[in-house]
Amino acid sequence: MTNEEPRASAPEIVAGLHGTLSARARLRAVAILVVGLAGAVFLAALWWTEPGPLPVLTRVAFGLMMVFCLIWAVYGIWLLRSRVPLFATDRVVAAWIGLAASALTSSLLVVMTVQRGSGAWAVIVVATALVAVAAVLVVRAHRHRAALLRREHALTGGDPELLE
Repeated sequence: MTNEEPRASAPEIVAGLHGTLSARARLRAVAILVVGLAGAVFLAALWWTEPGPLPVLTRVAFGLMMVFCLIWAVYGIWLLRSRVPLFATDRVVAAWIGLAASALTSSLLVVMTVQRGSGAWAVIVVATALVAVAAVLVVRAHRHRAALLRREHALTGGDPELLE
């Protein structure tokens, strides 16, 4: 059994990746978009239905969580509309969003807990662990993207030793 179509070169294959998104990746992007919007709507409704004025830090926390929900929704839209090969750029962006969200949320929680006067050490330990995990994910995402870019360079006429 032979294939009568001419074989594409590596640059043609890479160029052919423009505008493609697997069904799994598309489903993940839609889920990110929907969950981000749902989270923002839920938080807005919760905030709006509060019977009285909230403390300043609580309002900041609500606003911050709504902003991060909307950022995730925008990220989902970006994934769906992306027309270039991502080469793990999506992972890098998601990791940075996660790091920013965990760092800012953790900072706010530590401040609120210290002001309250109890349980600060437990919150500090958990917050530090969350930020550390998010930072590790950022490093892993950057390494994965760099490996893919090296491989792309090797496939498109760069150093063939990089393929090993």
